[in-house]
Amino acid sequence: MNRRNSRSSIPGNFILIFLTIVCIVLLFINYATGFTGGPLMTVANYVFVPMQRGMDYVGNSISSSNEEAKTRSELLEENEQLRAQVDELTTRLTDIQLQQTELDELLTLYDLDSTYKEYKMTGAHVIARGMSNWFSTFTIDKGTSDGIKKDMNVLAGSGLVGIVTQAGQHYSTVRAVIDDTNNISAMILDTDDNCIVSGNLKMMTESSMIALSALEDKEDKVKSGDAVVTSNISDKYLPGLLIGYVNELEIDSSGLTKSGTMTPVVDFKHLRDVLVILETKETSD
Repeated sequence: MNRRNSRSSIPGNFILIFLTIVCIVLLFINYATGFTGGPLMTVANYVFVPMQRGMDYVGNSISSSNEEAKTRSELLEENEQLRAQVDELTTRLTDIQLQQTELDELLTLYDLDSTYKEYKMTGAHVIARGMSNWFSTFTIDKGTSDGIKKDMNVLAGSGLVGIVTQAGQHYSTVRAVIDDTNNISAMILDTDDNCIVSGNLKMMTESSMIALSALEDKEDKVKSGDAVVTSNISDKYLPGLLIGYVNELEIDSSGLTKSGTMTPVVDFKHLRDVLVILETKETSD
């Protein structure tokens, strides 16, 4: 049984070759005789046409697959290029914003220098700050080699930042007016009434203000919004440096003086550059 089946079976590749030869012969006869009808057409319809359709289908599928793969590759490449362009533009924008910020700060310092043009000053960058979230104490990148000494006054924004407490050769430490240990003899600019400005980090954290006390305002002329500046009787601060503005006042229990709060004129959260006045109160007197 197995032998008969093995002898009678015809391999598929021989059948394919035979059919191919038949198609070629029929095509040749059709071309030689010009006969397009009858059995030849029938054989062509049943054999050659399906083969042609199958080949077309396979060819179209391969072409579509190649085009899809090519399109996907091109899209991925284009996406990478666009991403690189976005990163480059983002970097450029960040640089421009930083340059604009630095320019604005330099212009502010220039205006400040013009306001206090009677004093010789030098600019410095803030390079470190103390443990507080505020710039209550901080370090600048200039020291004795740049002419900076202890007790020199420091400005930024629109007025007084603080005072130099230590000067190294290439750095200096500054204590800001908002520091808890700071007490400044000040006065109301419009009325010349004397007062004391005291640093208060807790108050700064809660309301962005510091304390004002011992205000002698017998005629009740001082009002909210009045400018507070360093006074002539201050032992370490040069006179006339703007500290801030009066916020609220109330009469002390003694009935002789007033106390309250004031808003500093400097942004002690974002100090970057400062001006140091290159003279002390002792040398200016």
